[in-house]
Amino acid sequence: MNNKPISIVMPVKNEEATLEKIINEAKGYCDEILVIDGDSKDSSREIAEKLNCRVFLDGGKGKGEAVRIAIQKASGEIIVFLDADGSHEVKDIPKLVKPIKKDEADLVIASRRLGGSDELYGNFDRLIRRLGSSTITSFINIRFKVRLTDSQNGFRAIRRDVARQLDLKENIFTIEQEMVMKCLKKGFRIREINSHEYSRKFGKSRINVLTMAPRYIVCLIKNLF
Repeated sequence: MNNKPISIVMPVKNEEATLEKIINEAKGYCDEILVIDGDSKDSSREIAEKLNCRVFLDGGKGKGEAVRIAIQKASGEIIVFLDADGSHEVKDIPKLVKPIKKDEADLVIASRRLGGSDELYGNFDRLIRRLGSSTITSFINIRFKVRLTDSQNGFRAIRRDVARQLDLKENIFTIEQEMVMKCLKKGFRIREINSHEYSRKFGKSRINVLTMAPRYIVCLIKNLF
């Protein structure tokens, strides 16, 4: 697996303030970058094209749809999902893909529990997100007899052939926990590495905790059994 090509995927919507910087930082760690654009109203798409990324439009359903499109379009044997808002530690990509290259894992998650996070602390919404994430991960651990610390972080790497076997359905951020549960159901190996999550550099998170909470619960129940 050591020589398997790597595709970096960035689901993007109105990220012109940080996109160029993140793309330039990520270029040294991969063979291609795919930008899946959610109909940005700024210059995100033009920036990605100028920097020779492969650019695709999603259908407007959300991040989950962008992830599914990327899994079908990526040419690399290893797919790395990376946010374009500056919250992920780009230099941790080699550490993220190493267990897959060594054939020790099929999915590797960058754990904020192990590496720390600026996004999960500081106000009520972040407290609810932290508690919700911990609760969901605990249910997954109990059901599948594993010891994961972070089932939700989008900074992750997965073997392309594994991703294509999962039949992912979720259209929003719940796709991360769906991916974890479907990997465990199929017997694929999951590992975690420590990686710090930073506060996004510009703009605000599009996750509304109160309105999305029921969808996270439904996704959890649907995929646990």
